[in-house]
Amino acid sequence: MSTIQATRLRKGNLVQMDQNLLRVIDITHLTPGKGHGFVQARFRNIRTHSLYDHKFRSEDNVQLAILDSRKMQFLYVDGDSYHFMDTETFDQSHLTSETLGDSVNYLLPESIIVVEFYNEEAIGIELPLTVDLKVEDTAPAIKGATASAQLKPARLETGLVVQVPPFVANGDRIRVNTDTGEYQGRV
Repeated sequence: MSTIQATRLRKGNLVQMDQNLLRVIDITHLTPGKGHGFVQARFRNIRTHSLYDHKFRSEDNVQLAILDSRKMQFLYVDGDSYHFMDTETFDQSHLTSETLGDSVNYLLPESIIVVEFYNEEAIGIELPLTVDLKVEDTAPAIKGATASAQLKPARLETGLVVQVPPFVANGDRIRVNTDTGEYQGRV
């Protein structure tokens, strides 16, 4: 465990507080006119998935959890479980859709993903910055339409719906930003 000052917490950090493992999902630094500044953080408990809010003084220290990252291949979905296999030892692990959250929209079978472990327990995944996905269903292209301000919804092979320019057609492969879920371009 390493400790950092509360003002250095960032979204996505994993911290340990009161024997609980918590992921930072939102953080706000506040400096009122009078008194000392503070940090308002919202956490999600890794094991129970409950939300937890906590206010830190700016001089408080927080324990960061040290994670072990392993490259794993995404194998398949079985109901609510997403199964991964270590590419070196062939050990398998699974994570629930509740643990993965919106990340499930970017998982394709046989893709290589970094899985995060804490004390030999799989707790999450680290997605690449962008993924290339195939357009399954979108409205037909409108002849003469420009890409300036018009957008249309497109359903991708994972079920994710993104807004795309009018020239994107069914069967096209597009690049999607995994942080924002936005269209980046055709591939």
